This record gives sequence, C-alpha cells and structure tokens, in this order.
Amino acid sequence: MNKSNPYPSFGVLLVDDEAPFLRSLSIALERLGGINHIYRCEDSREVMGVIAREPIGLVLLDLTMPHLSGETLLRQIVEEYPEIGVIVVSGLNQLETAVNCIRLGAYDYFVKTTEEDRLIGGIRRAIESQEIRLENQEMRKRFLTDTLERPEVFAGIVTRDKGMRSVFQYLEAVSASSQPVLICGESGVGKELIAHAIHTLSNRNGPVVCVNVAGLDDNVFADTLFGHHRGAFTGADRTRAGMIEQAAGGTLFLDEIGDLSLASQVKLLRLLQEGEYYPLGSDRPKRIRARVVVATHQDLARKQQAGEFRKDLYYRLRTHQVEIPPLRNRKGDIPLLLEHFLAEAAAELGKTVPTVPKELAVLLANHAFPGNVRELRALAFDAMSQHKSRMLSMEVFRRALGQNETLLAPEGEAEPAPFGHMQTLPKLNEVGDLLVAEAIRRAQGNQSLAARLLGVSQPALSKRLKKAGSEDAG
Repeated sequence: MNKSNPYPSFGVLLVDDEAPFLRSLSIALERLGGINHIYRCEDSREVMGVIAREPIGLVLLDLTMPHLSGETLLRQIVEEYPEIGVIVVSGLNQLETAVNCIRLGAYDYFVKTTEEDRLIGGIRRAIESQEIRLENQEMRKRFLTDTLERPEVFAGIVTRDKGMRSVFQYLEAVSASSQPVLICGESGVGKELIAHAIHTLSNRNGPVVCVNVAGLDDNVFADTLFGHHRGAFTGADRTRAGMIEQAAGGTLFLDEIGDLSLASQVKLLRLLQEGEYYPLGSDRPKRIRARVVVATHQDLARKQQAGEFRKDLYYRLRTHQVEIPPLRNRKGDIPLLLEHFLAEAAAELGKTVPTVPKELAVLLANHAFPGNVRELRALAFDAMSQHKSRMLSMEVFRRALGQNETLLAPEGEAEPAPFGHMQTLPKLNEVGDLLVAEAIRRAQGNQSLAARLLGVSQPALSKRLKKAGSEDAG
C-alpha cells in the first residue's frame, strides 16, 4: 500500500487468484484513477482476515477462485460488513450471474475483458459513493454530540458563533474526501483561512498553493494551472510546472471562482471529472495529485441560472459547500475580534494594549460591516496607529463608520417596505416614537450613540425624550 497521501481514505482490497491480473489492475488503478490505497489478496481464504485487520471500504472480487468462491465471499462480506462496498470483477460475461450478484448486495459487476476505462470509472464512482456515506455518518456523529475532534485546527479563526462551529464540524466530516470544496461568503469573511483549515484537516503533506483566478483570460488560466512545455508558444523558452503540479500532495486553492470565463470553466470541469490535465504543448496527460478548494463571494446559483456559470461545473463544485456567515450575522464575535486585532496591532506597533470603551462594542454592533472581518481589522489597526492615552479613542471608529449605519439590502433585492403589509398608515409622531425607542434599544441606553443612529444631535434627542416623558407623566 502507498502511504503517501493515500486515496481513498479507506483501503481498496483486490481479490483474485491470478497474480498477474492483480499486478496489472493495481498499476491501472494508480495510473488511470489515482487510487493508491490498495491491498491485494490471492487466497480467497484470507479475505475475511484482511478485512478484519485493515481499514477496507471497498472490495474488488473475482468470482471463479479455488477454495472459497467469489459468490460465497460476497454473501459473507454483505452479512458481516454491510458497510463495505463490493464490486464483482469476473471473467464471465453472463447477465444472469451479474443480476444474481447485484441481488446479493454487490455494488456493481464488470467483466475483466471489458475496456479498462469503464472499470476504473465504475471503481471511482463506488469510491465517491462510499465517501459520501462515511461523511454522512461523521456529520451525524458530530452534530448530535456537538463535538470538534481537532479544535486546534480552527484556533486561528477567532469566533464563538454557533454558525461558524457548524461550519467547522462539517469540514471535519468531509476532510478525508478527495472531492472539491466550495467556500462561499462575502469579501472579507476569511475564506482563505477556511481553505487552510481544510488543508490541515486533510493531513496532506504537500503545500497549499493559492491562485486568484479573477481577471485571468483563458490562455493565462491554462498556463498558470497546467504549466507548459518548452516551445509550447512564442516566448516559452523553458518548461514550467503549473500550479497543479506545485500543489502535488497538497491543496490547490482557487479564489474568486465566480469570475472564471466560460472557456476556462470547461477546462476546470474536465480536470475535476477526469482527474487529469495536459500541460500546454504536451500530448501526454498528467494526474492531479492535489485536492481542489474553490471560493467565491458571488451567488453561483444565480450566475448559473443567468448562463454565466456552467451548470455541470456548479453541481460538481457544490458536492461539498460551506457558507461563511457575514460579520453582521455574528455580532457576538465583534468584541472578540476587536480584542484580538488590537493586541495584534499593539504588538506590531510596539504599544501597550489599550482599554476599550464600553460604548465601542455597541457602536460596532450597529454597523453593517460590508467589508466584514477584514474591515474590522483595518479599523483596529488604524485606531492603534493613532492611539496615545490608556483609553482607546472612539473618534477613529466614529469617523470611519460615518453617519449611515443602515443595513443595505443584498444585491438584486428590493429595499424593504416596512409599511407594505399595513392597511392604514401609523401617525407620523407614532413612527417617530417607535424609531427613537428602537434606537435606544440598539444603543443599549446610550443616548449619544442612539442620536448617531437616528442622524440627529444628542441635545435634540434628549429634548424629545424629555418631552415624551413629561407627556407620559401628564
């Protein structure tokens, strides 16, 4: 068995009494399918022992063998290890035998003399099916027990948000898979940090190679990813390895995948479907030996419906998909992140960490943060660069956040109509009172912040509150 970045995560056991066939099948699986987590068994009497000792998830089983027949073994495996997939690879092209094997619980049936490509394709489909079953088991286990097995992997992502914890649990469950992962989320939410966490979880010994594909035309995209041979085009005076080759044994992270041209989308789809690519100027394919992780801030479902993103590629990418919530939807993280970034900035600037005014958390909680975590980090560093006294000044944040603290409607959605469902409109002074009460609630009783949210001066708000108080008392 090849122990370097084994694929799949579980073992594939080849059972046949013909040693030459076992050898040739092993070579074909690795060369054409990238499958290297292989065990071989020539004696059918030893099969159940191998399954008991090793982490077998798929068995390729010959039917006609001395000692124990393939059909007998199939019955035993299905009965004792129902979670293991079995593919029958027989020398006999008999429909009745094939139907009987499927009825007994085999995943598929192939004839040895059938073309190699069909067999490899069938085995890869069986592996994907097993991976999804194992992932579903892992997800159920993690969500039901609310556990993280490797919390240290996520230590660099500052959060206590339940939505983020669910993302972490999902990523742990799919970490062993070879399928691509699609990371969605607005700009600045930390998609690259998530990509690095996926890489660490997958225990790959190769590097993470990051490529921002936004703005790459089709030729540059192909050259960047696939590399080229010397003389492939004018100016190609030497062979250059592409990013896929540089990421061998590791993770290839493609950022801003939503900006990829349709021509480049075809190339990426073929890479993911076939697991192979051609360097420019070469007629010999190379196998991809990296896991692909992609990210976008765009709505791929909407782009796909508009004909701007290939449907087949979209469905291939969304096999494993995570949505990173924007900062405005995890306000509990704002104080944590602020503290983290202020400490980071203080260390970088050689200053002491300041005391944070209590009102600052309230001010930040009422900001939409269109730039998300990246925006908060920039604010913290800007404030620290101007910081002089023990108490952190609110002024930098007030200036940066400005007067307009309203949440913008997501792109493509209409502005909310708060009175649309009302048959009769409320009186003007009633709306004003409700608005003031909501501003006071959001500002947690701080009149200065409430006045800023309302776009009025503090004396004007104070006067209104006093008037309302006296009217209530009267």
